[in-house]
Amino acid sequence: MSILVTGGAGFIGSNFVLDWLADPATGGETVVNLDALTYAGNLSNLATLQGDARHVFVHGDIGDRALVGQLLAGHRPRAIVHFAAESHVDRSILGPGAFIKTNVEGTFALLEAARAHWSALEGEERAAFRFLHVSTDEVYGSLAPGAPAFTENHPYEPNSPYSASKAASDHLVRAWHHTYGLPVLTTNCSNNYGPYHFPEKLIPLMIVNALAGKPLPVYGDGMQVRDWLYVGDHCSAIRAVLARGRVGQTYNVGGWNEKPNIEIVTAICSLLDELRPSPAGPYARLVTHVKDRPGHDRRYAIDARKIERELGWRPAETFETGIRRTVRWYLDHADWVAEVQSGGYRDWVAANYGRR
Repeated sequence: MSILVTGGAGFIGSNFVLDWLADPATGGETVVNLDALTYAGNLSNLATLQGDARHVFVHGDIGDRALVGQLLAGHRPRAIVHFAAESHVDRSILGPGAFIKTNVEGTFALLEAARAHWSALEGEERAAFRFLHVSTDEVYGSLAPGAPAFTENHPYEPNSPYSASKAASDHLVRAWHHTYGLPVLTTNCSNNYGPYHFPEKLIPLMIVNALAGKPLPVYGDGMQVRDWLYVGDHCSAIRAVLARGRVGQTYNVGGWNEKPNIEIVTAICSLLDELRPSPAGPYARLVTHVKDRPGHDRRYAIDARKIERELGWRPAETFETGIRRTVRWYLDHADWVAEVQSGGYRDWVAANYGRR
C-alpha cells in the first residue's frame, strides 16, 4: 500500500509526511513524495527519514504528466494528497505567473494523470482510490467584523492572485468529480503555523527577525484577523478526511483561534522575552508598522463544525499551546533557519519590505 503526496518537502506537506510515517496505523505504507524543490521546498525537513525505505522522494513537477503517470503506474497509490502549490500572497502580488502555472496548470495536469490512472483501476482498488486536494480559506474572500465565519457553502470571492489561483484549482477538482466521476475530497484550511514554516510568513518571520534584532514589520494597523491552525492539527484533519470523508465533499479546517495580527506579534514577543530574553530589552520594541499590502483581506474565519459533526475532528492545540511549541521549535533549530535564509530569501525580503 502507498500514497502519493505532492509538495511533501514544503511546510505542511513535510509535516504531513512525518506524521503519516510516525503513526502505527499508517506507518507501514510507503509515501511517494513528489516535490519540485522550489524555494520553500526543503529536503532537510525530512532529514529524519533518510534511509527509510517507506519514504520514496522524487524530484519533479506536478505538471510533468509523464512522470506522474510513471509514478502512479509503478506504485499504484491508493490516494493522492495534493499539497503542491505556490502559497504566499505577497509573492503572488510581485509575480503572479508562477501561481497560475503551479496552482492552476499543475493541478489540471495532476487531475488528468489521476483520472487516467483511476479509470484503468478495477474492483476494490478503483472504489478505494481518492484524490485529496488541500486548499485555503482565502478563496472565500474577506469577512466584515462580526460576519459569520466561512462555511463550505460560502461563495468564492478571491481577492489576490494567490487566492484566485487556488479558487481556480478548487473549481477544477470539483469539475473533475462532477464530469468524470473522479473520487475527490477538498479541504480548505485557515492559516497554518508550526515547525518547518518558511520564514516569509508572519509567525516565523517575526520569530527569526526578533532573534536577529531586526524590525518586526506589521502591515498597516495590524488588525487584520486570521484563524490560526497548528500544522499538526491540520495533518490530523487531512487524515480524517482521507479516511472517512464523503466523496465529492469539501471540509473546512480551522483552529477556532481568531486573532488580529498585532496580537500574534505581541504573543511571540512575550514568549521570546520569557524563553530567550534580549539584553537590548523587550522584543516588542522592534515592532514596526509598515505600508499595507495591496488588497489586503481584513478578516478570515473558519466554521469547522462540518468536519467535527461528520468526522469527529477537532483541533488538539489551543493557540497558546501551539505558539509556545512553535517558538520553542525555532529556538531549538537555529541551523535550519540559517540554512533556509539564503541569498534568494534575503533578496525577496528586500524587494517586499524595502520600500514600505
